[in-house]
Amino acid sequence: MLRVKKINVVVLLFWVGLGYAQLTTVKNKTTYPFWIQVPEKQPEEKLPLLLFLHGKSLSGTDINRVKRYGVLRAIEKGRKIPAIVVAPQLASGSWNPDKVLELIEYLQKNYPIDEQRIYVCGMSLGGYGTLHFAGKHPDKLTAAVAICGGGNEKDGCRLATVPLWIQHGDVDYIVPLSESQKMYDAIKKCNINADVTLTVIKGGNHGSVERLFHQDELYEWLFKQVRKE
Repeated sequence: MLRVKKINVVVLLFWVGLGYAQLTTVKNKTTYPFWIQVPEKQPEEKLPLLLFLHGKSLSGTDINRVKRYGVLRAIEKGRKIPAIVVAPQLASGSWNPDKVLELIEYLQKNYPIDEQRIYVCGMSLGGYGTLHFAGKHPDKLTAAVAICGGGNEKDGCRLATVPLWIQHGDVDYIVPLSESQKMYDAIKKCNINADVTLTVIKGGNHGSVERLFHQDELYEWLFKQVRKE
């Protein structure tokens, strides 16, 4: 089993001098078309991958919709993220964990990605997608953040092997807090020592929790995680 250790935040200072290319789109290479941003000034070592899965309202065939909230919105407002950032678009339905894996494997073959630092985050439908992916392919990622989503309780034991931060507002009337609570409970039932945190955001509704993508804590927590063989 892969073990995850935490690295000192000081390591992140290494990335401060990186330049950042404009977001660009890639289509017809994987099932999901995607936005990608790669730091222009690459260090000798490989780069982390941060994958963002959007919610239902951003689904469709106009890929510009994916910029409306989340990680891409944060980037466009000036946030510098020390990673290769990728945001695919779902045409309709739910995120398919096997197609998410197809995308990650394509990225690994074509970009300088550090396989020990692969992170997935998502909101709403993307929060479900994050936990579905982590639940089916826990060995393919380092850590994940699921915001105002849910998942399959039967995945509890596999999810218990991945560092997870689950966040949900307590006045969410679109996806109730109970959806995240049941996943947290299923993981802890399988392994009481599992590295999973459930943060209940007081006064948070389904839309207001988007602010988490504009705050340092989400990225600091993710990038502190590194997978070690």
